[in-house]
Amino acid sequence: MHGVALKYFAEVAAAGSLSAASERLYVAVSAISRQIAKLEAEVGAPLFKRVARGMVLSEAGELLLVHARRTLLEADAVLQDISDLKGAPSGTIRVVASDGPSHHFLPELMSAFCARHPHARFSLHVCPQADAVRRVAEGHADLAVTFGAEPSVGTVTRHSVPAPVYAVMCRAHPLARQARVAPHQLLPYPLASADSASSSRKLLERCWRQNGLRFEPTFTSNLSAALMSFVRNSDRVMLGPYLPAVSALQRGGLVARPLAHPEMAARRLQVQTMEGRLLPGMVEEFINHIAASLAGIDDIGAEPRGPARALGKPRRRLGSSVRKSPALA
Repeated sequence: MHGVALKYFAEVAAAGSLSAASERLYVAVSAISRQIAKLEAEVGAPLFKRVARGMVLSEAGELLLVHARRTLLEADAVLQDISDLKGAPSGTIRVVASDGPSHHFLPELMSAFCARHPHARFSLHVCPQADAVRRVAEGHADLAVTFGAEPSVGTVTRHSVPAPVYAVMCRAHPLARQARVAPHQLLPYPLASADSASSSRKLLERCWRQNGLRFEPTFTSNLSAALMSFVRNSDRVMLGPYLPAVSALQRGGLVARPLAHPEMAARRLQVQTMEGRLLPGMVEEFINHIAASLAGIDDIGAEPRGPARALGKPRRRLGSSVRKSPALA
């Protein structure tokens, strides 16, 4: 199928009408209409349904759109790799992520990657987990780094590591001497957590109910930096992931202790890409860079040994990366 026709088709699907696509592409409506007609003749089925407010994809159009997005992205990837051979600047690596990985983890990885690849460029968009994987599946981003445990349609999980919920507190906190912290031990202290839309909050509420308790945090936020600032130098406790905020916790004088509940280990940090897509070489290198960095962080899912320890002192390496498999639970 002709690349121009697929490009026009994908734009009409995104814009919802020929006129809107024409404005985006700076191409006459008649030219776009001719290319759509050629595609429909080639596939032998209508690709759109006309509705009052424009055009929506038919069932055949839905199937073709998946192919069109992947084809257009792979064409861009080949051109980018050819530019790399000539020493030209690489294209932008488009990353989407939830707030936790975006706070320190990903910017630090991007900085280290740019030190080795001066031509690399990045864009980082922060959004909820569901939006992040949708953007990857639709080709608006190259990879997503989020917390999640359920498979996502149109994406594959390239790497997945445990990212359980921990009790995070200042080093002088009375509970910092504990190897593990049970929910009832947190009752005397003000709690901070992510807001009600987050997967960690839902997990905490379920855990508290199973222990006959009601989860009532004093402070909630969808910004991890705000949660860490709230508990610093106080008796407050933040309930959130240790991974990938290791460096941020260390700089803030905070420690993390595992919650004594089996469901707290259910969450994972995942790197996802579009299913079946051939990625540019530079994007593949950055994914490997993420995997290597994750492998160098503590195996936080393991049972603590001996006295409670400060963060960031390696015990053993993870080595649990997974390449191109269905999303791991």
